[in-house]
Amino acid sequence: MKTQSILASITLALAGSAFAAGDKHNHAHEHKPLHGGVVVEVKDMDYELVAKATVIQLYLRDHGKPADVSKASAKVTLLTGTEKQEVELKPAGDKLEASGSFKVGPGTKAVAVVIVGGKPATARFTVK
Repeated sequence: MKTQSILASITLALAGSAFAAGDKHNHAHEHKPLHGGVVVEVKDMDYELVAKATVIQLYLRDHGKPADVSKASAKVTLLTGTEKQEVELKPAGDKLEASGSFKVGPGTKAVAVVIVGGKPATARFTVK
């Protein structure tokens, strides 16, 4: 009986350490902006938003490598003070992009709904 108790304790300890190890966020890449924007991670994908007065760009990286955005799309909602602006982004090389006139600045909130491979993901940003 004592042997079963010891084995049960060891099993629980190993299961707990395995769970703790699986809970750690340890990737081989960093979540730093590569294009001067703001980076957030959603479902193991990095989204970097570059928001300027004349262009909105969204770069996607999958585990540190550029993601294929050729068939992707995104809708970005910009919230600046009481003003709201919705922008459709289309593939443009290695990023999703829209040109126009945008009211963005420090503190602007942006919500991007990105569709890649038919799967939607939502990323939230605050422009610096």
